[in-house]
Amino acid sequence: MLDKRALFLAALLFASCATQQQRKYTVVMSGHNAGTQVVTTRGNDVTVDYEYNDRGRGPKTHTVMKIDHALPVSMKTTGNDYLKQKIEEQFTVENGVAAWKNTAETGEDQPGKLYSSMYGPPEEIGIIANALLKSGGKLPLAGGGEATITKVGDMTLHGTHVTAYEFRGFGLTPSEVWLDDQNNFFAVVSSWFSTIRQGFEGDIKQLVDAEDARQLERGKALTAKLTHRAANDRLTVTNARVFDPRTLGVADGMTIVVEGNRIVSVSPGSAVTPAGEVIDAHGMMLLPGLWDMHQHFGDTDAVLDIAAGITSGRDLGNDDTTLRELKRKIESGEAIGPRIVMAGLVDGRGPYQGPTKFLVDNEEEAKTAIDFFASHGYEGLKIYSSIKPELVPMMTRYAHEKGLRVSGHIPAGMTASQAVDAGYNEIQHINMLFLNFWPEIKETRTPARFTEPANRGADLDVNSPEVRAFLEKLRANNIAIDPTVNVFENMFTARTGSLDPSYAMIADRLPPQVRRGLYTGGLPVPDGKDIQYRASFQRMLDFIKAAHDAGVTIVAGTDAFSGFALHRELELYALAGIPAPEVLRIATLVPAQILKREKGLGWIEPGKLADFILVDGDPTTNISDIRKVVTVVKDGKVYDSKAVYAELGIR
Repeated sequence: MLDKRALFLAALLFASCATQQQRKYTVVMSGHNAGTQVVTTRGNDVTVDYEYNDRGRGPKTHTVMKIDHALPVSMKTTGNDYLKQKIEEQFTVENGVAAWKNTAETGEDQPGKLYSSMYGPPEEIGIIANALLKSGGKLPLAGGGEATITKVGDMTLHGTHVTAYEFRGFGLTPSEVWLDDQNNFFAVVSSWFSTIRQGFEGDIKQLVDAEDARQLERGKALTAKLTHRAANDRLTVTNARVFDPRTLGVADGMTIVVEGNRIVSVSPGSAVTPAGEVIDAHGMMLLPGLWDMHQHFGDTDAVLDIAAGITSGRDLGNDDTTLRELKRKIESGEAIGPRIVMAGLVDGRGPYQGPTKFLVDNEEEAKTAIDFFASHGYEGLKIYSSIKPELVPMMTRYAHEKGLRVSGHIPAGMTASQAVDAGYNEIQHINMLFLNFWPEIKETRTPARFTEPANRGADLDVNSPEVRAFLEKLRANNIAIDPTVNVFENMFTARTGSLDPSYAMIADRLPPQVRRGLYTGGLPVPDGKDIQYRASFQRMLDFIKAAHDAGVTIVAGTDAFSGFALHRELELYALAGIPAPEVLRIATLVPAQILKREKGLGWIEPGKLADFILVDGDPTTNISDIRKVVTVVKDGKVYDSKAVYAELGIR
């Protein structure tokens, strides 16, 4: 017979189990399960365990929250961030003060405001949504700004009714969250990355399609508001200083006449023109539209490109349906964005497979993927890190037969030099070039592809015979390199709690909740390695200058914060020692040539497409003036850069 104490303990256990609830979620990346979120609630206490694996990267966190009147009054998150750096974040409301501290920042504010954490799990989005709904749809944000929420749609999935709500105030554009009828977090979705209630993974596309339909309507409204067509479809720009990337010269006092989407005349002086619209450049510099040769277009990237003067961009790996739909919308005038050149991403199966649905482990699968890309408007094939090295020669040969340009990472077990021999046309990321000189590093699919160059790069002699021979091989084989060196400035030199040097010049222009993210730092830096990591980044700049001097083709790509990252990429080339006019040629003429667009793009002359920018400064003498874009003309349509930025909350 049980004694009273045992009965009492059993009753407590039963009561605890009865009030405890658990919800489980799946993290899905490009159609593949990549992680989990487990939410346990007991009254006002919420515990969340969250993790996912993205090619060896990805967070693993444990969060404990207490909710009072819908608002979090305490929150603690521990674990590691996306780059495996140890993190700890704490938020409390005590003695009339809301205070928070994490590895990037420390702050205080009045209680009653909504705190959005730096490292919190997706479940936090549901909690924020509840707080906003119970407050009438609007709350001030701790640290600055205001958040709002609006119901925008609903649907029923297998008997479960879910509602879509639109958030504003946390990023540059609205975002959506799905809640169930108990206002519990159900999902956040995109074609690229989603977190959804377990058992509903197959419904992501249906949710994404609903969000895309709403995004299309928002995009149409924004496009109508910001896109300007000249009167009578005739635009004249007078008093412009025109930069020619072929000669690197500047012609003063020029007049450019555009009819429809083509330049019809470029002449000195102020020409008398028929009825139309005139822009007096007042001596500003007019350049061909910029190119970003390494993007993965998301919700805001296309608009940010236009604001920054980028009128052409190459996408090097994306969800096929999403990318082709974005391209269609831009070309039809339903959305704002650059001309998009598409490259299809393929990778091999395994624990480090890249974010693509095109997984290739044999020749038949490789041909099927390449045939798909060639028949769906793609112009390039991007090979990723888990492709079997023995497949590469066949893949490059077949892709070339189909008219595709081949670029990519260097597959694990290969070197960059071997990739050249196997038929590559272009190599992405400067770390992949550095790894060529340490062939003993075989596993380059993990974060080792970043940490090894950080640890070893400072010791690489860019003037050594080995490096010189490699650069000559690149030149002789007409291999282009896409350094994306701005990414490594962040990884190697950004420190937690300090402003990311890549965005220091524009940080004060960003909304407060976006600006916070610029203090999270880069790679974890082992004790005693700070100077080494910084020196390794400098060696990357030295390598870029050596490549340029050796006649290697360089293209400017970013793989980062669209628009602003390209400006920084160009600044870094100049810091490396490449003269500013030659840097501008890299960002205008060179991509037009290698992507076979020189008939319509690349420089300013009659017959070319009307893609050009007006800059209030002289980037031929100070490359940072490329940030001072005033007016963007893309396909004959006119955009006010300041007005486009303002729609994204950027000053």
